Amino acid sequence: MMGQMGKILILAGGLLILVGIGLLSAGKIPWLGRLPGDIHIRGKHWTFYFPLATCILISIILTLVLWLISHFRGGR
Repeated sequence: MMGQMGKILILAGGLLILVGIGLLSAGKIPWLGRLPGDIHIRGKHWTFYFPLATCILISIILTLVLWLISHFRGGR
């Protein structure tokens, strides 16, 4: 029981490290968040920003990566 929980915590920690590295390096990609299709509306005292195209691009990339991992591990 404790061994299984330890493995889960190590996996969660590794995942958090990868997410943190991704967030730190995302600012160095100049076009990320400024793609055609990202919605940016400015008012006098407010700003609305929704990165629609960026979200779709990240979703496609993550889907391909996870599919490749599943494919090479022998998943369906």
